Amino acid sequence: MRAATLTAFGSPFVVHDVPDPQAGDGEVLVQVLATCVLPYASEVFDGTRRYPLEPPVVPGLGGIGRLVEVGPDATRLRAGDLVWCDPTVRARDDALTPDIMLQGWSSRGDGGARLARHLHDGPFAELMRVPTENVHLLPGTATDDPARWSALGIHLIPYGGLLAGGLSAGETVLVSGATGNLGSSAVAVALAMGAGHVVAPGRNRAALDLLAERFGGRVSPVELSGDETADRATMVLAADRPIDMVLDLLPPQAPSSTARAAAMTVREHGRVVLMGGVGMLGGADFALPYPWIMRNSVTVRGQWMYPRTANVGLIRLVATGALELTHERVTRFGLDRVDDADAHAAAHGGPFDRTVLVPSM
Repeated sequence: MRAATLTAFGSPFVVHDVPDPQAGDGEVLVQVLATCVLPYASEVFDGTRRYPLEPPVVPGLGGIGRLVEVGPDATRLRAGDLVWCDPTVRARDDALTPDIMLQGWSSRGDGGARLARHLHDGPFAELMRVPTENVHLLPGTATDDPARWSALGIHLIPYGGLLAGGLSAGETVLVSGATGNLGSSAVAVALAMGAGHVVAPGRNRAALDLLAERFGGRVSPVELSGDETADRATMVLAADRPIDMVLDLLPPQAPSSTARAAAMTVREHGRVVLMGGVGMLGGADFALPYPWIMRNSVTVRGQWMYPRTANVGLIRLVATGALELTHERVTRFGLDRVDDADAHAAAHGGPFDRTVLVPSM
């Protein structure tokens, strides 16, 4: 098969012929049809984000594919099925706190690193082996445009955060970092889940206008000034009702003060879910005030990725039309243009802009 290999951080990809992967027990072999290239992928590939990838590696984060081979432990999957390949792989030998890795992308701790060495390669290739439990059947409509459905890899992340925060229909959500690729996805997913209102703060006026144009009165855009106290007051005023939940998806470059200003808009007994990268590259601590958390009975929790069942839930949201993909801008690249795809993704990281690698092109 052909694959795009990252031989070293900061080096161009090498697109070449490599041996076909061999699926073992508890695994399936998938023909990769499409995989989304994340806007910050270039920061992973050049080493800026210091992800624990071990080159040489075929990277990528999840994808749409067609089953080529299934093992004897698969009772419902069949060769030829169209599937979503979930990159969040969990070790099978600890039900309470399993080691976790993102296939072809990242890992957590020593156990996650060991798991990543076993399932080393991701979807920047014609074929990929995947744990049986990590492939999820897609509806027949996905056959028409697998590249568009590869956006599942984006939408699943904020969906996991909204599930972690226990979002209920009719609630008001504030998405911190709403003008980014993940943040704008969170706005769409929250509304698809039944949120009554979404407050969308950010500094990109054009992106804020785009969100307002698409979602109308259910979204209140807020242009941030950088003054923590003033921004908090503006966000609360824009909500015009108690904010039940704050979901933070700010990138590592964002100051902690921006995240704190958003978090402290939440109502008494509200929830704050942290999924972004604030502090990962250094800088001031998040530093939420202890008395504020305690006296207002605020729940603050972190969430990395999403539970396995989230895959099924999100596929249903898309299949039923609650979460629409048709409006999203999709730019496709073949495997030979993987470096161009990487550069394009970095330059087009705004709301609902998808860069997709299609190995068969």
